[in-house]
Amino acid sequence: MEFGLFTCGYQRGRLEQAFADAASFGYDYIELWGGRPHAYAPDLIKGAADDIRRLSEKYCIPVRVYTPEHNAYPFNYMMGNQAQWEDSIQYLKTAIQASALMGAEAVLLSIGHSGSLPRVRRQARLLHSLHVLSKEARNLGQTLLLENLTPMESDGYTTLEDYRSLFEEEIPCVKAMCDVVVPFVQGEDPVDYCRTLGSKMRHLHLTDSNGIDESHILPGDGIMDLRNLLRGFRRAGYNGNVTIELVTGYMSDSTGAAALAIRRIKELL
Repeated sequence: MEFGLFTCGYQRGRLEQAFADAASFGYDYIELWGGRPHAYAPDLIKGAADDIRRLSEKYCIPVRVYTPEHNAYPFNYMMGNQAQWEDSIQYLKTAIQASALMGAEAVLLSIGHSGSLPRVRRQARLLHSLHVLSKEARNLGQTLLLENLTPMESDGYTTLEDYRSLFEEEIPCVKAMCDVVVPFVQGEDPVDYCRTLGSKMRHLHLTDSNGIDESHILPGDGIMDLRNLLRGFRRAGYNGNVTIELVTGYMSDSTGAAALAIRRIKELL
């Protein structure tokens, strides 16, 4: 397994600090949060992608995954009228283009809230969106990582069985992943994502959880048995990228949180 630093928690400071911390603390790669001031997709294709490449080269830390902000204002491809959908899809196409410009391997897409669409319409909207975006990804050599969310964040595909059903339809370039908080708060075993999805499973978000809501907590500060969880993923055959996904709860000391998180995870291993 190789471990990535998620830059979302650095959004109140300089992005360079995230790269410096990743190099200093022993992370293997960056998962880049796509919002201003650091890595908003339209800014990247206007030249800011070159700045990201320079940071990556300076600190010898690759950007492997680009995660554009897209489940809140103003973009959510799962909700809204046709014009809003088209706007969101164009934004995500721009994100795929930006990811390629930075030399990243994958773009992470979450399944946002649909505004309580009926199941049939919700699934049709999601699959249509993925087919459209997969064409852009295939043309640019990108993988799309599809993330499901907790029931507090989304109204569809939160359980493993529902999520698995999406992969019955083969969509080029679209691969599965697991954020361990999602199954954990629903009483599921996160390792079952590997057992069920097999070779489609390409990415992992690792953090701790309070078992109640969508909070992403520093490893060791929640109630998850992360040591046995990591062993379980290894026994299930997963040996890919693992992003330690600390988000906005640690913005007051993003450097301290990043250092403590990777240290605790490596101690567990």
